[in-house]
Formats: sequence, C-alpha cells, structure tokens
Amino acid sequence: MRSPSRSRRAFWGDLRFLVGLGMIAASIGGVWLVVSSAGATTPVLQATRTIVEGEAVGSDDFQVVEVNLGALGDRYLAPEDLGGGSVASRTLTADELVPASALADADSRRTTTIVIQTGTAVPGEVSVGSTVELWQSVAVEEGVEAEAPSILVEAATVASIVEKQGVLASDEAGVELVIDRSDVAAVLAAIADGAGLSIVPIGVTR
Repeated sequence: MRSPSRSRRAFWGDLRFLVGLGMIAASIGGVWLVVSSAGATTPVLQATRTIVEGEAVGSDDFQVVEVNLGALGDRYLAPEDLGGGSVASRTLTADELVPASALADADSRRTTTIVIQTGTAVPGEVSVGSTVELWQSVAVEEGVEAEAPSILVEAATVASIVEKQGVLASDEAGVELVIDRSDVAAVLAAIADGAGLSIVPIGVTR
C-alpha cells in the first residue's frame, strides 16, 4: 500500500520540477527578447543638407543611418521608399531624419520657385530654408501720395540668396523663393509694375 503513495508523490514532484524549469526558461526568453528589441536598429534616410520645400530630391541628398526607432520606425522613410520624381513637401534641415510625410510626388506639388530682386538688404537672420513674408511698396507717379507697404506673399521659403558683389554692390539681392502657385500671378504683376520688394522674417514687421 505504501509503494503507490510514494510513486504518486514522486510523479507530482517531477511535474512541479518540470513546470519550474519551464517558467525559468520563459523568463529567460522574455528578458532576451527585451534586450534584443532594445538593440534593434532600422535603416532610415537622413538629410545631408538643408532641403527647401518644393525642391526636387534624389539619393545624393540623403544618407542612410541606423537608428533605434522602436514602434516609430514606419513614420520615417527607409532607403527603398525613395522613388524618382520626389520633391520636399516641407523644409528639411541638415542631419534631420526624413519623416514619411516630408516627401511627395512631383506631380502633386502646389509650389514653384521664383526669383525676385529686393529693394532692401536681406535681414541677417534670413538664410536658406527660412520662412519669410514678401512685402511690396507700390511705385507711384510724382506728386501722388504713396500707399503704405503691404504683404504680397504671407509665407514663402528661401531657396537661395545671391548678394551683389564688387565696387558697385548695393543693398539689393537676388532671392529665390518657393511660393504657392496661386501667388505667382501677383508676384509677377508687382515685378512688372516696378514695385519695391522686401523680405521680412516671419513675426517681424517694418
């Protein structure tokens, strides 16, 4: 009678031992998964220079970096996501990781670039990639009261600045701006009418 009792106790003892081993193995496996996922990296695109809104981009404008983004990995562009005919849908600064929303197909772009000659010096805080206002001072005939300057374009992005050089250099500068296509007609009309154009950083008034 005693032998079967000892056999049952041995059986349950072995079962608890095996369950314990399983729990230990599961714990070790969980720790390994956490450590492994913490060290996992994802290849994403990083801008190598400042890229302005509306500018056409290619592989030469980016480098591939390995970054631990975790669950946010799908919010950034991987190397294979960069296709031909892409343009920047917003300004990207140098060394910035490229969000998936920062590039768009060229056919869908609503902006274009236009070069204007400023009648005043470009403020020192304005650089490539800056968002600025474009102001106009309407040219008037002699003896006619001048109108107050007004905003021609509320938000434009500076693509490039060409300062005049040499002995005859003045405060004027050539500025390439990225503007909405709906503003092109007004800007061209102001240029044709001889209006004075000035660049003003957003948030600053003159």
